[in-house]
Amino acid sequence: MSAVKWVVGNPDIEKAKLLAAECDIDPFAALVAVGRGIDNEGELELLMSDEPILCDPLELADIRKAADYINVAIRDGVKMAIFGDYDCDGVVATSLLYDYLTGRGADVIAYIPDRFDEGYGMNCDAVDLLAKQGVELIITVDNGISCAKEIAYANSLNIKTVVTDHHLLPAVLPDAVAIVNPHREDCASSFKEICGAEVAFKLVCVLDDKEPEQMLSRYADILAVAVIGDSMPLINENRSIVKAGIRKIKSSSNIGISAILNIAGIDKNIVDAGTISFGITPRINAAGRMGSPYRAFEALTAKSVKEALAIVAPIDDDNTRRKQIEKDIFKSAVETIEKEKYYHNRVIVVCGKGWHFGVVGIVASRISELYGKPAVVLSSENGIAHGSGRSMSGFNLTEALRYCSDILIKYGGHEMAAGASVSEENVDLFREKINEYAARVPVVIPTMDIDFKLNPAGMSVDMAFALKSLEPYGMGNPSPVFGIFEATIEKIIEVGGGKHLKLLCRKNGNAFQAVYFNMTLQQFSFAAGDKIDLAITLDINFYQEKYNLSIKVKDVKLSEIDQDKYFDEKIKYDDFMAGNDTDFASILPDRPEVITVYKNIVLSPQKKARLQESCAEVGYAKTQIAIAALLEMGIVVEHNGILICDNDAPKSNLMNSRTYKKLYERVNGCE
Repeated sequence: MSAVKWVVGNPDIEKAKLLAAECDIDPFAALVAVGRGIDNEGELELLMSDEPILCDPLELADIRKAADYINVAIRDGVKMAIFGDYDCDGVVATSLLYDYLTGRGADVIAYIPDRFDEGYGMNCDAVDLLAKQGVELIITVDNGISCAKEIAYANSLNIKTVVTDHHLLPAVLPDAVAIVNPHREDCASSFKEICGAEVAFKLVCVLDDKEPEQMLSRYADILAVAVIGDSMPLINENRSIVKAGIRKIKSSSNIGISAILNIAGIDKNIVDAGTISFGITPRINAAGRMGSPYRAFEALTAKSVKEALAIVAPIDDDNTRRKQIEKDIFKSAVETIEKEKYYHNRVIVVCGKGWHFGVVGIVASRISELYGKPAVVLSSENGIAHGSGRSMSGFNLTEALRYCSDILIKYGGHEMAAGASVSEENVDLFREKINEYAARVPVVIPTMDIDFKLNPAGMSVDMAFALKSLEPYGMGNPSPVFGIFEATIEKIIEVGGGKHLKLLCRKNGNAFQAVYFNMTLQQFSFAAGDKIDLAITLDINFYQEKYNLSIKVKDVKLSEIDQDKYFDEKIKYDDFMAGNDTDFASILPDRPEVITVYKNIVLSPQKKARLQESCAEVGYAKTQIAIAALLEMGIVVEHNGILICDNDAPKSNLMNSRTYKKLYERVNGCE
């Protein structure tokens, strides 16, 4: 069973047919749109429109005040510094504003803090450095809202600050000339889910007294990169920006972006939101993660292709190195989690000595996805553990960190992603405390939205082509996922040197094949003959002068599994193993149920994950307890990950298992 709960849609087929006829689009695409809440012609046309739909920048509180102050500073020759950030959004925001201000003849420099030596946001040492360079005005982009102390210090040096940011507000706002942030309580902006570069772009529009549609033609490509790179939902004006950005990349892209595509071997004519997400933004981020973010800034502001190519070549090397370091840390983190059984906690906290701080956020995201739980990955050095966390919808990571604030040195971020620093000696206490918070709020079960069920008999290349009309896909408008239910596995084939699997399946006489990328035979807990449900995506590949349907597996589970029962038991089992206090009576197996698990092992030695599927009728938690009991009693042994019965083992009482005994005593009040 996977770590996510499937939520299967059931869109109105008749409404989709009517909408398809009204808008002259493929009924299959219309069915996806209807399932996502699009129920009239106007909404669908808006979704598919290539015309930019952008909000009025003047909706943002303080933006006119900020623009007026900066325009006067330009006129008076005041030296300015753009204080940016080292991630993709921050680098793009810095580049965009720098390009505009230098074009206006402003006396401006860019300052991007070092991820490792300075960390996120303004710092007093940087303010000192800027003061020595004669800076009289700092304009923050993608940061600043939480820098009250640093801005107060700048004020003491007669340096004024204009804040442009999109992060959530702290309790105390900084004493700045202007604060442009859509999350201000007095901000009338109609759409709040914008990135830092978008806030900077809106400021530029007001500075130049131009409509955003006019300015978009100049900055659409780098804005699209920032929107996707900062995981903004692809709805409303974000969607318009990304559509316009993709068109610009294909025609007359920013020199730096063109250089990145060139060095990555990506044909600009096939660029889409996915290409930006996996081909462009990781390379911009790699500069800040592995070296200096200035290299990415210099690439995006380069004036010649030759200059840009010379800059991005080492950035590409940084990205290659980043991927290997990330892989190594992920492996090490998983080994620690498995050894210490941190995966039973509601929030996984793992710490390693000297892990590269530039990639811990990516590793946290992968850990969260693997275990289906919020995760915080820390790297300790010189007595301090710095790290980054990733969450899932329904669990506010920033609130969780706030609960632990008395033992944290520093923290901040969003509901879904945040950073924190803690003394090395308090890491275990931090793990305990954040899980104490998690025990006080509803348990979050990760979900996967399935647009609707598909019959494999009707799947076609035309279906995959029809889905192109709903692009771009990304946050807020994910690539459609479909469910094929009650299919039988006929054969499992290793491909890609064993890195991936090809599943040959059949349903109602209709054969089909699907590729499960990044899934090895050792990890796969199903076998030929199993009846399964598959979550799949549809794509197209071009081979031997012909378009072919490509079916990719996102997830697999046994057919007719009771998901509610499974996750309820999994939560209780994890709580028991983590030492939490709850009612465990429903997860204590009786002797016949333990025997059922034992007989399955006798019948076929197998991996724990496979046994979990074989004993679905016993239930997740009871099977796990039974396995632990059989291993602890020596009746079953584990060899190379396979559970095998020890025929020479003497008979034993279940109470000889410490796990079973502990659970029994807790259920029966014997402690």
